Amino acid sequence: MIFSDFTYERPDLNQYETTFNAANKHFSEANSYSDAKTALQELNRLRGDMAKNMKLAYIRHSIDTSDNFYRDENDFWDHHEPLVNQIHNHFYESLLSSPFRTQLEADFPATLFLFAEDQLRLLDDSVIELKQQENEMVSQYIQVIASAELEFEGKKRTLSELSAFFTEPNRETRKAAHAVYESFFVTHEQEIDEIFDQLVSLRHQQAQKLGFANYVEYGDRLMNRWSYDRQQLHAFRQFIVEEVVPINQKLYKRQQERLGIDTLFHYDLPLVYPTGNPRPQGNRNDLVQKAQAMYHELSDETGNFFDQMIQQELMDLAGRPGKQSGGYCEFIDEVQMPFIFANFNGTSDDVDVLTHETGHAFQSYLSRWITEPELVFPTSDTAEIHSMSMEFLTWPWMSKFFGTDSEKYKFAHLSSALQFLPYGALVDHFQEEIYLHPEWSAADRKNCWRELEKRYCPERDYQSSEALAHGIYWYRQGHIFEVPFYYIDYTLAQVCALQFWQRSIVEQDPTTWEDYLAICRIGGSKTFLETVQLGHLSSPFDHAKMTALLAAVDQYLAAIPETELN
Repeated sequence: MIFSDFTYERPDLNQYETTFNAANKHFSEANSYSDAKTALQELNRLRGDMAKNMKLAYIRHSIDTSDNFYRDENDFWDHHEPLVNQIHNHFYESLLSSPFRTQLEADFPATLFLFAEDQLRLLDDSVIELKQQENEMVSQYIQVIASAELEFEGKKRTLSELSAFFTEPNRETRKAAHAVYESFFVTHEQEIDEIFDQLVSLRHQQAQKLGFANYVEYGDRLMNRWSYDRQQLHAFRQFIVEEVVPINQKLYKRQQERLGIDTLFHYDLPLVYPTGNPRPQGNRNDLVQKAQAMYHELSDETGNFFDQMIQQELMDLAGRPGKQSGGYCEFIDEVQMPFIFANFNGTSDDVDVLTHETGHAFQSYLSRWITEPELVFPTSDTAEIHSMSMEFLTWPWMSKFFGTDSEKYKFAHLSSALQFLPYGALVDHFQEEIYLHPEWSAADRKNCWRELEKRYCPERDYQSSEALAHGIYWYRQGHIFEVPFYYIDYTLAQVCALQFWQRSIVEQDPTTWEDYLAICRIGGSKTFLETVQLGHLSSPFDHAKMTALLAAVDQYLAAIPETELN
């Protein structure tokens, strides 16, 4: 079947609860381990079918947020998702108290039991209504961003389409594009502040009701941080400030000199080369065809997988009005295939997002053997290793997309990997301060953002933007609104991905691809640090190893003369 033929059906939740509870009773009252295991497999099937409908509603709503049917379905799930999760909590209770737990732990991943423990701490009847309201606020934010249609150079454009002008060689053009982009957030400033006020309040109330000290503690539990704690994240953020920020400032100095300007303003930062950044050659269909050829050359596994993605029309890549912003990958249970969502805008970001989301999709494809819906994808810190590493593992094929500009693309791509790290840490630090101070006003939050921005991203010069100078840049970062405390996961994964880059590109280690396949095949059956070990990678928390890795990246970039970047 192709994606458009996948059947969505709003479930009868009363009937589902009756059926699920009966299956859970069979599981909890089983007279033998064999019967318990059979009942558990039926519970997996029921949860997978429910997840399929929930995800199809989300995907189809995000493809066109103006579609009335799926807008209604999105509203339905905003209200009913917490109720479904509470039904599933009865299974987690039964799992953890099962008389066959020892045998279950021998046959099922340990992470299933860790996940169950987390879910029971994160949800009970006392917070259902708060979670429903939180979902509604998140949907409001998504709708606001998706509604953007901004006039620029005689045409109405989405935020994604407008951002394509950020890399225009003409300085006045990109300055104007930034100004129009920022004007959208200034226009909606009060609305976005009110949405976020509600989100902070609702999240803080949930944490308090469930006995957490604050939502920071709750948020780390929500992200299933099973193999490290927040103190290690503090140390990692500080490591980024001390070790990565200075390397980045050298890169920005090179950029300023390359562009031939006295001061690097915020609207200059996206432009890496004075003649324009490398752009992929061809339209959306051309890029997909080039990716298909690339994935066949990379491996049989990736080639067969990508063929199936194309045949089943499991990618929606074009940007258009009313479409949700950003990119994501979702795994559709029951049909056992992933779906890739993106907003192409004709820049190198199109190749980045295609390889990135294909990394997620390929991993879930290789993990289809896992029957527990919550474990097909791993925790997000691990999942982002698969996606970010795929961006680097496909480097040898970048000439397919960029032609003679492929080396310029690689320099910019590797530089951006380093330049992302402080920003990723900034987002995490900002959220931590927000939820440690739930009483803060909107102005307090903006002041906090701006102060942290100066520490992590000192290159951002907002002299020409009063709006950004008073701290509204974070409005555009959907993760802050939609999936709190996700963002630090990208930084942990990035330093793992850089190790795959070093092994595959610099050292040309023949074992690199097999290690990548190994960590893709295990889904969420291991913790983050267990997965890192399986892939023969160093822990992000080993600062000596990370210092050596960063030095290698710095040296690689420094060895590329500017004459090769003209």
